[in-house]
Amino acid sequence: MTRISLVRHGQTDWNLAKRIQGSSDIPLNATGRAQAEATGRALAGGTYDAIYTSPLGRASETAAIIAEHTGLDAPLPLPAVAERRYGEAEGLTGSEILARWPEGTPVPGRESRDAVVERALPALLELGERHPGESIIVVSHGGVIGSLARHVTDHARPGPNEVIPNGSVHEFVYDDGALTLDRFNLTPEERDLYTASVL
Repeated sequence: MTRISLVRHGQTDWNLAKRIQGSSDIPLNATGRAQAEATGRALAGGTYDAIYTSPLGRASETAAIIAEHTGLDAPLPLPAVAERRYGEAEGLTGSEILARWPEGTPVPGRESRDAVVERALPALLELGERHPGESIIVVSHGGVIGSLARHVTDHARPGPNEVIPNGSVHEFVYDDGALTLDRFNLTPEERDLYTASVL
């Protein structure tokens, strides 16, 4: 069994403005770096064997901060967990997107959730095979974490009102060729209790 802690990167200015980022490489802001520090301190209560990251800057900087707190080597790039591509919607707010492409209208260049799962899930399964009996951290993005959570829970999580906050941690388990969701969206207090009890 392998425990995989999927972490969403810290906040960026586009997150703050509620603009879709996708593959746009927007850096962390000061709040995002503070969130990464808080997540790193919480995860420091556990024992981890490796850390991987999306190659996008906001994720890799978050991962580097977490690695410092957890005593891990430099994060290893994992391109398959880069954020969902949103095509022509990148840089726009939700209302701007709806104005251009009403509900049900395809957005040119937007990657489907199924396509996200098709690239991200095999990468995590491979990590599970590579790290038997270990605990690893993977820093990724809201679109990827949400797509995976929906897939492995048959769309039970995240629900319509559940958000994936910047800096949040979501615990998955790899066992016998399958990935399952153990805990979704741990609060900082829950992270401390979780890491103390299972890691």
